[in-house]
Amino acid sequence: MKIKLQTPISEADILKLKVGDEVELNGTMVLARDMGHKCMVEEKPDFIRPFLAGGIIYHCGPVVRKDEAGGWHFVAAGPTTSIREEPYQAEVVGESGVRAGVGKGGVKETTRAGLMQHKAVYLHAVGGAGTLLARRVVRIMDVFKLEEFGTPEAFWVIEVKDFPAVVTMDAHGGSLHDDVLKDSTARAKGLLD
Repeated sequence: MKIKLQTPISEADILKLKVGDEVELNGTMVLARDMGHKCMVEEKPDFIRPFLAGGIIYHCGPVVRKDEAGGWHFVAAGPTTSIREEPYQAEVVGESGVRAGVGKGGVKETTRAGLMQHKAVYLHAVGGAGTLLARRVVRIMDVFKLEEFGTPEAFWVIEVKDFPAVVTMDAHGGSLHDDVLKDSTARAKGLLD
């Protein structure tokens, strides 16, 4: 059974999550990639703060288009590789009160320590499913730094409904990435012996 999470997400809800749990995200999500994370650490902009406390950062460079009314529409919203945010993620979580980071490929020890300290999780979204994930976007609420950063790096603030993800790093130090690596290494060793 999938666990429904609604922003703002409470610390209590985060602490209930364990590695391997399937979740569906609902509410506000901020898209931020390399330039956005660097900006949040170096400039600590006030414009994005209201969307982050108890919220979700999605590592995603969306494909967007303008509709006939001049508004934006997501064509694709697949995850990008999260390891690029490793230098910033723990500090962003601690500074902003973000409860979940979403991406693909996992993150490392600095982020894991930050997740445990600040009671947050890392979630994995399905790579290669960008058009399907874009259908979970109910609306684009705002966009910041579009001119300065460009479309894929801008801060897109969106509302999502039943956005699917899997907990791969929990607030207790668990890591599905580590578990899979250990299991794969043991199986490979068994095959080679």
